[in-house]
Amino acid sequence: MAIRNKTNVPDFILLGFTESEEILWGLFMLFLLIYLLTMLGNAGMILIIRLDLQLHIPMYFFLSHLSFLDLSYSSVITPKTLENLMTSNKCISFIGCFTQMYFFVFLCGTEFFLLSSMAYDRYVAICNPLHYQVVMSNKRCHLLITGSYMIGFTESLINVLFMNSLHFCNSNIIYHFFCDLTPILALSCTATHDIEIMIIIFSSFNAIVSLITISVSYVSILSKILKINSASGKRKAFSTCASHLLGVTIYFSTTIFTYLKPKKSYSFGRDQVASVFYTMVIPMLNPLIYSLRNKEVKTALIRVIQKRQGSTQLK
Repeated sequence: MAIRNKTNVPDFILLGFTESEEILWGLFMLFLLIYLLTMLGNAGMILIIRLDLQLHIPMYFFLSHLSFLDLSYSSVITPKTLENLMTSNKCISFIGCFTQMYFFVFLCGTEFFLLSSMAYDRYVAICNPLHYQVVMSNKRCHLLITGSYMIGFTESLINVLFMNSLHFCNSNIIYHFFCDLTPILALSCTATHDIEIMIIIFSSFNAIVSLITISVSYVSILSKILKINSASGKRKAFSTCASHLLGVTIYFSTTIFTYLKPKKSYSFGRDQVASVFYTMVIPMLNPLIYSLRNKEVKTALIRVIQKRQGSTQLK
C-alpha cells in the first residue's frame, strides 16, 4: 500500500500530553510500568498455555490469541508514546503515522470478533457440554480465529486507504498521543463526511455483530446456570464466564464511547483518557482478569515452574 503525501506539511506532531516536565516524567514512569506489566503478563500467559498440555483446549487457544493481540497493539502505541514523553522531538512521519494507525485499527477490530468467538466457546461449553469437543473442533477454532484476523485486516486496509485521500493544508499537530482516526480527521482541511460515515459503519458493524453474539451467548448461559440445582454448580459455571464478561464490558464501553460518534464530538482530554484505557490499561488488565480468577491457569503456572525446577535439578 503506497502512502502518498499530498499535503503542505512534512510530517505530524503528536501533541498528546501537557508540557509540564514533572507531569511528563510521572506519565513516563506510569506508562513504562504499565507497558512492562503488559508485556510480562501477556507473554507469560502465551508461554504458560503453550507449555502446559492441559491448557491445549479451545478456551485457552482463544485466550492465547487475545494475549497476542493485547501485547501487539500495546506495542504499536506505547513505545512511541514513551519516546514522545521524554524527548522534545514529537514528530512522526506520514508513513509512520499511517502504519501505526493501520496496525492499531487492524488489531483492535480483530479483538472485537475474537471476544465474540470466546463468548461462543463459553456458550457451547456450558449449554452443550456433551458435544463441546465436536462443535469446537480444531478446524472450527482455526476458522474463527482466521475470520477474526481477516475482518480486522480488511476493515483496517479500507480505512487507511480512505484516510490516505485526505489533505492536511495548514496544521500538522495531532492533539492525541498516537495516530488515531478521529484526531486525524479533525486535522484535515478537506471534507471528511463520507469517511466519518464509513468509520461509523465499520465501528457499528463490529460493535453490533459482536454485542449480539456475546449477548445471545450469555443470555443462554445465564438461563442454563439458573436451571442448575446446586449452588456450587452455579458458582463453577458462572466463574468460567465472569472474567470474560468483565473484560468484554471494559473493552467495549471504552471503544464504543470513542468511535461511535462524529468528528465534531472529539474532545482532547476526554478521548485521551478513554484511549489510555483501551490501548494501555486493558491489555495490562486482561492477563490479571483471566488468570487471577482462573484456578486452571494458576495450577498450570505451578506445574510449569515445578517442571522447570525439576529439569534444572537433573542438570
